[in-house]
Amino acid sequence: MSAADRMVLLCRSLFERGYSVGGAGNVSVRNPDGGFTVTPTGSSLGRLSADALSVIGADGEPLPGPKPSKEFAFHRALYDVRPQAGAIVHLHSTYLTALSCLEGLPRDNAIRPFTPYYVMRIGHMPVIPYSRPGSPQIGLDLAAAAKGSSAQAFLLASHGVVVLGRDIDDAVNNAEELEETAKLQFILRGEKLHYLTEAEIAELGGGY
Repeated sequence: MSAADRMVLLCRSLFERGYSVGGAGNVSVRNPDGGFTVTPTGSSLGRLSADALSVIGADGEPLPGPKPSKEFAFHRALYDVRPQAGAIVHLHSTYLTALSCLEGLPRDNAIRPFTPYYVMRIGHMPVIPYSRPGSPQIGLDLAAAAKGSSAQAFLLASHGVVVLGRDIDDAVNNAEELEETAKLQFILRGEKLHYLTEAEIAELGGGY
């Protein structure tokens, strides 16, 4: 299976299981030549084809073909400060978007760790202040937050989530685990939770 086919398969999987609706969300992959493959602007993650993805060259210029998502600008800002990132998934998934709309979230970590899987996959999730969709400020804020932390995800206030991974499979797995953690947080609201201690977090390699 080609890299483009794999990207289409995983994007469709996200769509079919409700992690993305309509034309919301976008995904990008860093290519071996230094360029990027990106979901086209306004496209549905459930209706992509390998020969209709957007490609950006190593020089940063789009190649002939579909226009890349306008939000690729903040993907690129993250890639520039996280050279180890091989893919980025941006979703408006239900529970993470709901979480992003709450007031008073801790800016350094929107979810206080209560499962080891959140710590092992994500580490922690800083909250990025609200800016209108498409604003260059989102990229600036994401880059500043990513440069100073090891977080694998960032919650855009009143917007959605941005998740990184070593490759497309890793980024999608991280996004899925994170959405389920947010779902659990809402299900357990009002219940007495066992939050992981600092020692337990450190044991998992998730300190920050």
